[in-house]
Amino acid sequence: MIFRLQSYPEFFVRQFPFRSLMPIGCMLLTCSFSLAADLIDLQTAVVLHPADRGTVEQSAVEILTQEIERRSGLRWKSDTIVPQDQAVVVVATQKTLPQLPMTAPEEAIRPFAPEGYCIVSEPDRRQVWIIGADDSGAVYGVGRFLRLMDWKQHHISFPAGIKIQTAPQYPIRGHQLGYRSTANSYDAWSAEQYDQYIRELTFFGTNAIENIPIWDRTSPLMPVTEAKMHAEMSNICRRYGLQYWVWVPALADLENEAERSELLDVFERMFKGCSHLTGAFVPGGDPGDHDPQLMLPFLKDAAQRLNRHHPNARMWMSMQGFSRAKAQVVYDLLHSEHPDWLGGIVAGPSSRPIPELRNNIPMHYPIRLYPDITHNKICQYPVPWWDMAYALTLGREAINPRPVQYAQIHNWFAPYSDGFIAYSDGAHDDVNKVLWSALGWDSQSDIRDVVNDYTHVFFSTEVADLAAEGIFALERNWRGPLRYNASVENTLTQWESLGEQSPELIDNWRWQMCLLRANYDAFVRQRLLKEESLEEQANAALRTSAEFGSEASMKQALQVLNHAVTQPVAPKLRARIVDLCTKLNQSIGLQTSVPLHQASNPERGAILDFVDIPLNNRWWLEDEFDKVRSLDSEAIRVDRLLTIANWESPGHGSFYDDIGHPAKSAHVRHSEQVITIHGEEALPEPLLWWMGHVGGKSRLRHSSLSSMDYPEAVVYEGLDPQAKYVVRCGGLGQFHLRVDGDLIDIEHERAELGDTRDFPVPQASLVDRRIELTWDRPEGEGHLNWRQRSRLCEVWLLKQPTP
Repeated sequence: MIFRLQSYPEFFVRQFPFRSLMPIGCMLLTCSFSLAADLIDLQTAVVLHPADRGTVEQSAVEILTQEIERRSGLRWKSDTIVPQDQAVVVVATQKTLPQLPMTAPEEAIRPFAPEGYCIVSEPDRRQVWIIGADDSGAVYGVGRFLRLMDWKQHHISFPAGIKIQTAPQYPIRGHQLGYRSTANSYDAWSAEQYDQYIRELTFFGTNAIENIPIWDRTSPLMPVTEAKMHAEMSNICRRYGLQYWVWVPALADLENEAERSELLDVFERMFKGCSHLTGAFVPGGDPGDHDPQLMLPFLKDAAQRLNRHHPNARMWMSMQGFSRAKAQVVYDLLHSEHPDWLGGIVAGPSSRPIPELRNNIPMHYPIRLYPDITHNKICQYPVPWWDMAYALTLGREAINPRPVQYAQIHNWFAPYSDGFIAYSDGAHDDVNKVLWSALGWDSQSDIRDVVNDYTHVFFSTEVADLAAEGIFALERNWRGPLRYNASVENTLTQWESLGEQSPELIDNWRWQMCLLRANYDAFVRQRLLKEESLEEQANAALRTSAEFGSEASMKQALQVLNHAVTQPVAPKLRARIVDLCTKLNQSIGLQTSVPLHQASNPERGAILDFVDIPLNNRWWLEDEFDKVRSLDSEAIRVDRLLTIANWESPGHGSFYDDIGHPAKSAHVRHSEQVITIHGEEALPEPLLWWMGHVGGKSRLRHSSLSSMDYPEAVVYEGLDPQAKYVVRCGGLGQFHLRVDGDLIDIEHERAELGDTRDFPVPQASLVDRRIELTWDRPEGEGHLNWRQRSRLCEVWLLKQPTP
């Protein structure tokens, strides 16, 4: 018998417009047993419930009986009468508990906070009690029961001696499941699929769902209209006792009275079109970009329309893209007028820093986080130092379990907030949703326990522990230079072994996602190793151009590079990837390809369309060779080919850094922290670019697709104090270079991608044989789109020849 004792802190207390939490301190005692005698056999159990119960409490019973049958094939009966000689699972609330003809354990009678529950298992009486503080608490208690039970085909048992009393730490614990064309899976879902998915999120404490019912692009994959699904999702949330929110951007010119009035009418039709609504969130930007002096009066008018149909609902807003001056307008109004139509403030990507928001907004207005848990790059929380090979192939919306990183992010920012509704654009971030939900319930949860519960309830008892390790391994696959991460193949072996142990799981979509990621990662690594080797051989051929001629060396280099196409690696792995992408499209409508699965665009999770993209500079070299052939003389052609061949190898005493590449940036001062600061932006991280005008398949040199704005520092040591050095910068825009803190005052024209600029190193800086390079952010770029602002891609320190 192994006892695990876990102490819970005082629960979060704050006035909240939709429900209030009472302070409670509790102790959780769970018992884990290794012997069958320590389990209560529930194979023929009956679910006992009160006769007089509400819709949500009734749903709790339905969830339990239906999910038991889904997992084990057993059909539990539900009744209001105590059965003879059968195990009993009681589902009730503290309000309906007195109706039951049984004596409840003391833990079930003790008062506890809203949405909370207790679970008590009594082996002597063969009884398990699931008692909610209210109707919602009964739903969450059933979810916890499902996470704890032992199950397999035709068998259910439950640990004996369990005593749990718990309530949520944060009042908002939700996810955006927008039914819109840009989602990579949701737009293909039926109401039944939404129902099942929302139900399964409640297992981990989710209490809020946000939809996007107004959009300007209808997906051809949608089985019903946006209006119909809006009504359905509202009903699902009402039935399960969840908050139902909508995300509704103000896509109109608010100075144009006709457009403003028409948008209010659109909003009201949407408000009227659902039976249950908690809040409407209007972003201040992305999209929208409204002046707060226009936006706030509009929201007040929208609130009047909202409350005609949902009197207790409130309007919420974010300050995405707001300057400090714009934000101050909002702060001043909240302090001076205290509008009761405003439910609270949402803090999302590009908002004002979260600490600033909490320090400037009156405490009676809640702050709801809007974390981006769905994207991997060019986003609020990028994967730390992601390898370019992954950035090129997996892109922004790949299957992305990141429990370690997101647990740190949640627990860093949660204390400023009243909870979260996370941004999501598909089922690919499923593990992240579960993690945030569990941490919103209790931020002290051990993330290993959370992931183990995930694999236990969604896969099977037999493989739960090893599958949980496999999920953490998938996150580790993305850490550091891929070329040196041999554990990627071990992760694949682990998942393949588990699949052999449990072949029935191949039809489980969550299992399919893990398998796809394991196969895809391994395939990318094998391709990367081969294609990097091919580029090295091609560069070696180019270095012979002075001896054999430019055309002959280019022909040989191209022949070598094309081995990636004529002699592909790991064809079985690639076939497995295609098969799993097909299965996921069939099981949950996951759109991993634009032509095959009708993904809305290549950036939206279309990983199958990038499975063969070159992982070396083959495309760039092909284009450069065309340019070389047009040069005026053989001497110039040879000189250019030698420059290309030695691009990353500038010679003895010189150095090269690809600023955003984890394996090619040895002199860049890397930050290993994965927590963000100042409310949003990560500590200096590579920007792994997406060139939308070419569908993500840019033919630029890969170093032009990874950059920073700007690294903390680039440091060189062991230099020759008598030599002369030049710093060469490549990237976009202006390079305001400092050497050891001193600005190198040389003005250059704005560089385009592929251009370089040279700066001489002051001789006095070399006395200590060490220099530190930093860059000032250029001024006057605020008017530019962020994709056009200056950034650094490459740095060379070039030792000059001795005269």
